[in-house]
Order: sequence, then C-alpha cells, then structure tokens
Amino acid sequence: MIHCDPTKRHDFVFLFDVTNGNPNGDPDAGNLPRVDAETNHGIVTDVCIKRKIRDYAQGVLKRPIFIQGETALNTLYSRVLDNTKDENGAPMCAPAKVSLADDKDLKAYLDAEDLSFSEWLEAVDDDGFLFDPESNKVEYRGEEKKASDIMKRLCGEDQVTGDLKKAVAFLCKRLAESAKDAKVTREARTKAKENMRDEYWDVCMFGAVLTGGTNAGQIRGPMQLTFATSVDPIIPRDISITRIAITKPTDMRRKTTEMGRKGYVPYGLYRLHGFFNPLLGLRSGKQVVLQEHLADFWEALENMFPFDRSAARGEMTSRGLYVFTHDNVKGNAPSHRLFDLVKIAARGDSTTRAFSDYASGITVPPAGILTGFLGVQLTRVIHHEEKKVADAPGTLAGE
Repeated sequence: MIHCDPTKRHDFVFLFDVTNGNPNGDPDAGNLPRVDAETNHGIVTDVCIKRKIRDYAQGVLKRPIFIQGETALNTLYSRVLDNTKDENGAPMCAPAKVSLADDKDLKAYLDAEDLSFSEWLEAVDDDGFLFDPESNKVEYRGEEKKASDIMKRLCGEDQVTGDLKKAVAFLCKRLAESAKDAKVTREARTKAKENMRDEYWDVCMFGAVLTGGTNAGQIRGPMQLTFATSVDPIIPRDISITRIAITKPTDMRRKTTEMGRKGYVPYGLYRLHGFFNPLLGLRSGKQVVLQEHLADFWEALENMFPFDRSAARGEMTSRGLYVFTHDNVKGNAPSHRLFDLVKIAARGDSTTRAFSDYASGITVPPAGILTGFLGVQLTRVIHHEEKKVADAPGTLAGE
C-alpha cells in the first residue's frame, strides 16, 4: 500500500456530500450552514473535518487523542510533562506545587465565608496554572520565579484588593518557594514535545500548539487539510420546528409547544484537498509518523460519517478519495496540477438534489503511473461503493 508510505509525499482530493443536513454550522449566522458570502458556495472548515477524523480515531480505532472534550488540554499536557525524564530516568519538568489543605494560612483563606479566594482560583485563565478543586492542590509551570512576577502573570489587568489580594499574594509566595526547585529547561520542553507526538495520534498527524505555561511552542503536523467547498452554490434553508417539551415550569400553563429553528442544506457535493509532507514526519532523522498512522487516517477519512450521525447533519457520505503519491520526498509535480486531473462538472445552480446528478460528470485518470507526471502515481482511488476506479479508467466506479 504505497499510499501508506510515510516516507513519500502524498496529495489527495476527497469528495463528500450532504443531504438535508448542516455539515458545518456558522455561529456568526445563527448556526446556518457556512457559505462564501460572495459566491454562495458552501464551506466546511478543516477544523470540522479534523474533528470527525479525531472522533473516529478515538472512538473506533481507540487511538489516544489530545484535542478532545473530556479532559482539559493543560491537564493532558501536564501529565506528559510530569512523565518527561532525562536519559538517567530523572524527571525534567517538575512543576511548582502547593497543597492548600496542608497550609493553614491558605486553608483559612480557602474556607472563608465570602468564597472570593476559591472563586478566583477557579477563574484563573492561565495555561501554566492548574487548580484541582477536589484535592485543593495548585500546580504552576510558568517560567516566572519571583512571587511578584507570578502574581502579575496570574492577575493580569485585574485589580485584586483586600483579603483576596492577601490570599493571592500568599499563594504566589508559596509557589515561588516551590518554583526554586522546579526547572523547565529548553531541553526539557523539546523532550516534552517529542513525547506529545508519541503519546497522541492527532498531535503526530496534525500537530498542536503547546502552552501549559512552559512555552513549548508549536508542533507542525505533516498532514494538513484545506477548507472543503461545494461544487455548486448552495442555498442554506432555515425552517421552524416545534417541540412539546416546555423548558420553564412557569410556561406550562400558557402553552403546549415551543418553537425553534433548524438550518440545513437540501444537497451539496463538497471537495477538499489535503497534503502529507514526509519531511514533517521526521524527528532528528528518525521516522515518527509510521505506516499505521497513515492507514488510520485513510480509514477515518473514508468511514467517519457513519460514526458522526446526528439529527442536525442529515445524511453525509464519503464519495471519493484520490491520492497522488510522489516517489520524490520533495514531490514530482505541483499539487494544483494534480488536483486539476480530478474534474467535476458543475451544474451551475443550487437545484441539484442527489449525487447521481454529478456522478457521470466526474472524471479521473486511471490508477497507476500518471501520463505526463513522471514519478507520480494515483495510488488510492476508491469510490464510496468500495470499487476501484482502475476497473473503469476515466469514470467513477459503478458507472
């Protein structure tokens, strides 16, 4: 399976459609389907598609995923930092830690009747600060070592006064004392980034921005996607819906139903382009993106929609996946010229209601070495019905 070779460059075209559903709502437009304001072509963001791929990799393939909704990202990152060790097995990223319950002064502030200190702890918005309300423990991974600098970072522009200021200042003092032995060096941050790649499938493939208070920076992933755009303009619809479940008990006497809105697209065929850069799959000359990573990605891309069903999304279906593989790590041809080989005849309006209206107008080259593109193969060309285009060169399978 040459399309799973992580040492080669891959460019691909992915087709999918939606019927009577909202493939990607726009929160700035009442959650109506996203559209290009000038052309009215539908848009599905790369973030939306990556979310579905991640969900499939996590839920079906059981791969560990970093960008998810169950655990705070800083908590996951902190776990990796805590487990980052040097060649002798010694921890490299120990944070500053303070147990509020074990410090009588801090415990007194925490148990105060006005609750201002506990509310402040839960409201701190800083990547390097973690407060666990169950254990009443605080961890700090910032690079500041002085109590005044820590307080300035945690409070920002907010002005804390009175007893709250005393409590925060005392906590920062304790953190500064603990931070004397908590060092996060550049070497430790680099090692932590490597461990993040090894730990999480999506970090290895898509990359991530790592903060956690240590300024670990960004990991660039080798697999990148564009926005998906519809072949033809779409007309987002917004219809009224009702329900018999009443939200407020005070409304039960005066009405029996409540109104709502639902946005959808009657039909849209979307096209997405993607790129795999093998050079970003290396770390210090070692291959970190492996064949199984790519195999998982292709499987997720083909099968993610059946595992992402919801009332809002209607029917979403993978319709085509066309992967161009280069035998040169730098590539043998510009991506845009290869993408031009996958042609879809637009219908020119928004009245199309089925994939069958497009199928006869989709043409691709035969699978294998491409004529006129030395060193490039069309290595994976699969229609939704699981039949290879190579069986009928130049047309979609099943035609």
